[in-house]
Amino acid sequence: MVLAKSKNKVGLGNSLMNDRFGKGKGGDRKKASAVTRTNHQTGEEYLINEKEDASWVKMRSVTQQGALDEFLSTAELAGTDFTAEKMDNVKIIHTDQKNPYLLSAHEERVVLGKHKQHKARLTVPRRPKWDSNTTPEQLDRKERDSFLSWRRGLAELQENNDLLMTPFERNIEVWRQLWRVIERSDLVVQIVDARNPLLFRSADLENYVKDVDPKKENLLLINKSDMLTQKQRKAWASHLKEAKIAFKFFSARLATEANEEGDSDDEPEASSSKRPAQQAVSEGVSLGDENDDGIVPAVPLDEEDTKILTIEELEGIFLRHSPTNAEGDHKLQVGLIGYPNVGKSSTINALIGAKKVSVSATPGKTKHFQTIHLSERVILCDCPGLVFPNFATTKADLVCNGILPIDQMREFAGPCGLVTQRIPKSFLEAVYGIRIKTRALEEGGSGTPTASELLRAYASARGYQTQGLGQPDESRAARYVLKDYVNGKLLYVEPPPDIEDAKWFNRELYDELHLPEKRRAALVSATDDMSLNEAKDGGADTESMISEFVALPAGPKSKQLDKGFFGASSSGGKMTMPFNHKYTEQGREKPISGRKARTLVALENGIDPKDVQVVSGKKHYKGGAKSKKGKKKAQDSDED
Repeated sequence: MVLAKSKNKVGLGNSLMNDRFGKGKGGDRKKASAVTRTNHQTGEEYLINEKEDASWVKMRSVTQQGALDEFLSTAELAGTDFTAEKMDNVKIIHTDQKNPYLLSAHEERVVLGKHKQHKARLTVPRRPKWDSNTTPEQLDRKERDSFLSWRRGLAELQENNDLLMTPFERNIEVWRQLWRVIERSDLVVQIVDARNPLLFRSADLENYVKDVDPKKENLLLINKSDMLTQKQRKAWASHLKEAKIAFKFFSARLATEANEEGDSDDEPEASSSKRPAQQAVSEGVSLGDENDDGIVPAVPLDEEDTKILTIEELEGIFLRHSPTNAEGDHKLQVGLIGYPNVGKSSTINALIGAKKVSVSATPGKTKHFQTIHLSERVILCDCPGLVFPNFATTKADLVCNGILPIDQMREFAGPCGLVTQRIPKSFLEAVYGIRIKTRALEEGGSGTPTASELLRAYASARGYQTQGLGQPDESRAARYVLKDYVNGKLLYVEPPPDIEDAKWFNRELYDELHLPEKRRAALVSATDDMSLNEAKDGGADTESMISEFVALPAGPKSKQLDKGFFGASSSGGKMTMPFNHKYTEQGREKPISGRKARTLVALENGIDPKDVQVVSGKKHYKGGAKSKKGKKKAQDSDED
């Protein structure tokens, strides 16, 4: 018979609660600070616990949210609460659209047409008007309402028109830093990546700067311009100048090298470490014939339009934008704004000549804006890295442009497929020292490697294998390849909108001068002097040698055809050599083996061929009871 449980006995659930909170501590949690909320439908007031977060949590950059997080953060901005009810009119907007496939040429043209149609609706959130009578609570409420309306507008734009957008910044605290930088700056500089300037540029930000104060100026600083050839800078300068956009070319890397060379006077050889192609570009030397580039500027260009500025020249550009009617002790304040990874912190470090700002590839490294005194007349305002809303074709394009972090990607076939479409196969093989096996033509191959073909070749060459099966680790190889693409080792430059042929626009980037130094040295050592002299005499250049077309390998169907053509039907499974095999062997000394070798040894030694055994190309023989006379003759021959 089961005894009744004692009422004084403590159960497992109470024990766990007491262990977690301690006896009598559960009531303390109800005494926390609370916020009064009002149900606008019933007029009922109730209390909820106030959420206290650390400062670093508030400034955390948020560029992507799931459907539930998007819904909860929107409700928090609106200042409303909700209860779980079974309703049929609730609609969740899925913002994390996943598209692992690349678009066809027709689909891409359709998507780009939509982008052009709705480009004007890509705005940045505005700070509401306020004055000295506005309380902090009122300003906070206005800012949240304005930010909520802005987010709802972008969500409707994306949903109603089936558009894919970049993962823009969703944290209002980061935008508040931008508002403060714009309000106090005389000149707002947008720093963009030269490989795709329009993707990283926010046109509405320039309008917002003018809305705050018409006297404020805008400047588009195109960083990493040393990655572009002279012709590519010429094409982009023509497009931007025709669009009446104030721009300048700059390279933080070249500026940093100039600072280091100036500091180390005892090392005059420092400049020789620069790659020949980049050195020619930095000096403004074209890598080709200017008369045969095919680029006709829509507007007249001068040398200043395509020149890569030095640090002194850039500071002079800043001073030109000083307010005309400012006081004598006024210092020019320059606000620096840009995406993460475009080189904003590196630009500041190059300007001040010392490492005052930390550089990181992680989006959101700078959490609050900071002021830096560049000189007695110029103050720099560094804004946290901001991802502005923009249109994108696929998520693969976002990964390749460095907007989405590579280490956090879940799907790599799309981005790596985009790399193989943009970078020629021969250049990929030359950079990594690998041989990419592509699919045969009759099996649907096109000559362009797939993502899997590239990654398997890379992983096999580096020894990257999966656990268990030991197959090539494509996921690990993808991260290395994509990081090389983002860092510029695999270089691709997006052409201006008026140039459609991207392969023609990037044709000068895939020659010997753009290979890494080790690969370039290996290429030179592998090519013998005679072939080099023949190439020079024949007028062949290194670019054509590297980009030479490699025939596609034969597939199983081709091998089957070859076997049926060259093999005899009556061979009975015996391998048959091609008919021209004996002719290709003419003039070569073919080693004798088998029965012929034993017969030759027997004739030389005067013994029976059956008693001879040939091992590893050496003459060996053994005697038996039936050939004692032959064995005796062989011994006499050895003694002689």
